[in-house]
Amino acid sequence: MRQDRKAIVIGASSGIGLEVAKLLVKEGWQVGVAARRVELMQGIGAVAVERIDVTADDATEALQRLISKTGGMDLFFYASGIGKQNRELSADIELATLQTNGVGFTRMIGEAYRYFAGQGRGHIAAITSIAGTKGLGPAPSYSATKAMQNVYLQALEQQAHARGLHIRFTDIRPGFVDTALLSGDFHYPMMLKPKKVAKEIVYAINHHQHIRVIDWRYRILTAVWRRIPRFLWRRLKL
Repeated sequence: MRQDRKAIVIGASSGIGLEVAKLLVKEGWQVGVAARRVELMQGIGAVAVERIDVTADDATEALQRLISKTGGMDLFFYASGIGKQNRELSADIELATLQTNGVGFTRMIGEAYRYFAGQGRGHIAAITSIAGTKGLGPAPSYSATKAMQNVYLQALEQQAHARGLHIRFTDIRPGFVDTALLSGDFHYPMMLKPKKVAKEIVYAINHHQHIRVIDWRYRILTAVWRRIPRFLWRRLKL
């Protein structure tokens, strides 16, 4: 049990973020939760709740309020993000994805990093995706922003080590998960359940894993993807 440990979960109103928040509460963490839809986070058992839109300019101020209400922060878990197939390359979809997965991610992860740098220790865990493994034609901005998130966390990990900061990082890369993000008419293969994914995430956090691809089938898939030459990859019809 971890009664003295405090966690902040961003994107806790549904899906993976909600399930991870519940598991952390069950493990004894003092959990502060945030999302745009505050009403959906009631009943989690969190000690503090805050409305945060990661695309808003005041999102970092709201995060600091949540940290204060929670009584501090030892773990920052980030689950916010959007993604859509965009085969017609609609500008609205591409730019909205960049704003949330790029700017919003950088804003919030950066604020958590600066907090932990001042504190001298901490753990940042974030959901990225296997989509960052290769550029995916059906979802250009989504796969591009996920690759950016992978590299950003890697860069911060290197920087923290160089600065002598005791900040751990866990990059969570799930495959397709049965959440509202993937709702619609398109059928996604090898769909994972949020509760199963959440259990693997908490395991990865507790065991200080640097990268966790979820699950074993996607670990095999991404290993194959990485080995496909560029001239073949561009000819694949996804």
